Amino acid sequence: MASACMAMRNLLSLAQKRFFNTSVILPTASSSFTAEYPIKTCGLPLQPGLSVSNKLQIDENNLQNSQAVVEFLKSHHFKDAHIAKMVQKCPAVLRCKVEDNLEPKFDFFIKNGFEGQLLPQILMSDPRILVCRLDTRIKPCLELLKPFLGSNENIIAVLKRASWLLTYSLKSCVQPNIDFLIKEGLPLDKMAKLLTSYPRTILIKHDRMVSAANYLKNLGLEPKAPMFIHAFRVMVQLSEPTWKKKIEAWKSVGWSEGEILGTFKRFPFLLSCSEEKINCMMDFFVNTVKLGHQTITANPSIFKYSFDKRIFPRYNVLKVLESKKLIRVRKTATFLKISEEKFLENYITKYEGKVPGLLEIYGSIRKTKGL
Repeated sequence: MASACMAMRNLLSLAQKRFFNTSVILPTASSSFTAEYPIKTCGLPLQPGLSVSNKLQIDENNLQNSQAVVEFLKSHHFKDAHIAKMVQKCPAVLRCKVEDNLEPKFDFFIKNGFEGQLLPQILMSDPRILVCRLDTRIKPCLELLKPFLGSNENIIAVLKRASWLLTYSLKSCVQPNIDFLIKEGLPLDKMAKLLTSYPRTILIKHDRMVSAANYLKNLGLEPKAPMFIHAFRVMVQLSEPTWKKKIEAWKSVGWSEGEILGTFKRFPFLLSCSEEKINCMMDFFVNTVKLGHQTITANPSIFKYSFDKRIFPRYNVLKVLESKKLIRVRKTATFLKISEEKFLENYITKYEGKVPGLLEIYGSIRKTKGL
């Protein structure tokens, strides 16, 4: 009993020491102010606002600068929601100097056609642009793009999709890649298409770019070929092990390597398909639709469509119309490939009077399958 009492006294003593040695930190007026500023002034929700406040040290001393930034943005058609999103993505925006930093950049953008809602749209997508240097990042980017894209309108179209280009040091990571492709014979209009459609492609490591270009040339796909940039984009997106897995996946469903690579040259998307999609589509085309192997390899574009949203619903409409002896489709692949407008016109609207609820059947199948 005595030993138990002693043990209890020792435990209490230890607890008291820990209690009195632990200091309770109460929020100071300054820390409270820092936390409240992005929430109240920038319209951020509580949790994002607290996250921003942890990255900033806004107090009464630099409040004037942060307020000037907010007012400057509002004067250029930035709404509260725009500013909130920008600050949440890049809190350092509030530290920018209006006169030395923001005004020159906005003047430059406006001069180059970024007017109205374009400027909020681009800067909101990647507000890091505002903390990048105008002379060493932003101007060189536009100067690099202009010879290929020509007009400000085309440059704007690219930056609407890839505003992050303005944050990269293009001379070190992009210029060598562009120079290489031009030297290899890629026409300027194809370079413009590459920049417009697949801008991330030009950011890959130079060694990988050289390897992909050489592989395609060995396949007989020269840079001047219409499909080169599409095949190039697929190749550089896939690591070597993934590329080999895709080849093996197609082999496992009956394609030869010659058929795979030959089809890839005219329809590069073939090797973008997931293994799951390859197995699902091939099983359906072979075992359900009863398409022959040559028909499938001759119509590779059927693999770009969604099974749930297009292939399966259309096939079901085909079977309904055939069961009513209203149509006889000789080329099922063509039936699957025609545009949605033509499909509705030729097979839904045309026969809905003879098959009541045909549109509902088609729509119901698509909705059930996940549209």
